Amino acid sequence: MTDIAEADISPHEDSPIGTAELIDFLNELLEAERAGAKVALESGRETRDVALVELLRGIYEDEARWCAMLLRQIRVLGGVVSPRIGAFHAKAMAIENLKDRLVFLNRGQGWVVRKLRELTPRVPDPALHADLAHMLSSHVANITLANSAIA
Repeated sequence: MTDIAEADISPHEDSPIGTAELIDFLNELLEAERAGAKVALESGRETRDVALVELLRGIYEDEARWCAMLLRQIRVLGGVVSPRIGAFHAKAMAIENLKDRLVFLNRGQGWVVRKLRELTPRVPDPALHADLAHMLSSHVANITLANSAIA
């Protein structure tokens, strides 16, 4: 199970992130979100468990929503959008047992949470900061839901 302890992500004026580093960060998140969306979608097709299908559909929809937000923000910053899907997808889909794959998917969600907690405080733009904070809370909620399903 993943630790979802609260952390301060309010903006820190002392070390704002530069545009190039921010675009790289957003692209890294985008690749991870694409991978997570694809894993959730494909995994949901492998089960007839209605509760699990609903959980995976919710995760897929969240991941797709965050992909759209990240694409938009990268473009606003004048960045080039990465076309890649994170390596997480192949690693997750190599796990045959669906429950074990869900545990792995949850670890991926935890990685996103850690990255957001690490870098969001350095984002000076209020709109982007708010989007990333919302993305963080959404991932924390999905981790909680998945932990309940795994238990």
